[in-house]
Amino acid sequence: MLNEKIKKLRLSYNMSQVELAKKLGVSKQCVSNWENDNVQPSIEMLVKLAKFFNVSADFLLDLDEKTPIDVSGLSEREIAHIKLIVQDLTARKNGG
Repeated sequence: MLNEKIKKLRLSYNMSQVELAKKLGVSKQCVSNWENDNVQPSIEMLVKLAKFFNVSADFLLDLDEKTPIDVSGLSEREIAHIKLIVQDLTARKNGG
């Protein structure tokens, strides 16, 4: 469920609800409400969450079975290198 995904991602980034709220420009109570399944984030906020955690909105909504890779702490260059490796592996799998 969305609330569990948000909490799991937040914890994987070693962030408190307050820290995540500040990054997204919302209150700590807002993050708490999402994680406790009291309210759902708006579509705009869902997009912000997906971008912040570097996952797809489909992943957050359990429409995508892909497992995200935690790249926090890596440089942009290192992340680009990982993306190239994934593209190469995907191409090989697809016969390219």
